[in-house]
Amino acid sequence: MVEQRLEIRGVSRRFGRLSVLAKVSATVGGGEVLPVRGRNGSGKSTLLRCLAGLLAPDAGEILAIEEGRELEPAGRRRRIGYVAPDLAFYEELTVGENLEFFTRLRRVPLAIADELLARVDLPPDRRAGALSSGMRQRLRWIFALLHRPRLLLLDEPFQNLDDPGEATARELLSEHLAAGGLAVIASPIPLDLPGNLDALVLDR
Repeated sequence: MVEQRLEIRGVSRRFGRLSVLAKVSATVGGGEVLPVRGRNGSGKSTLLRCLAGLLAPDAGEILAIEEGRELEPAGRRRRIGYVAPDLAFYEELTVGENLEFFTRLRRVPLAIADELLARVDLPPDRRAGALSSGMRQRLRWIFALLHRPRLLLLDEPFQNLDDPGEATARELLSEHLAAGGLAVIASPIPLDLPGNLDALVLDR
């Protein structure tokens, strides 16, 4: 099992005069979940976007350590799977066509996508633009897990899922953690999850 950890050191982020994150620090290791809690607008999604490399912090640093070695930003991004409400698909393509495109882009065997499709129970011939909100969330989980990431960044990951969908998502998360993966999960409410660390509470 690969030894790894994620370190968040004094991360701050502003949008104009508005301070959204102020000197946020935390550490999460293999098999662990860092819950990020806070009210709407407290900066949970902003923190995850910084961790994903989609936003640059104004101050502080984010370190990914693997086998005692710090990964460069590009290496960190390759190891990330990301679930967020604003992640979109090619609406005019079917679920299967979307997955075929992204497996080629990531150089992932299509068999992995087929396996995940069966796990989350999505019809491959359904056009992405015609998916319900719950089905779209299931598809986001597939995209996040396609390349066998080491770090999952999950922004309200069970949003819009029905009971069977949430149960499957929790199983996939548990398997990820059991294999030594890490997870950072943003949610406005407490979530009962395996490997939970004390919550990082953002209160702006």
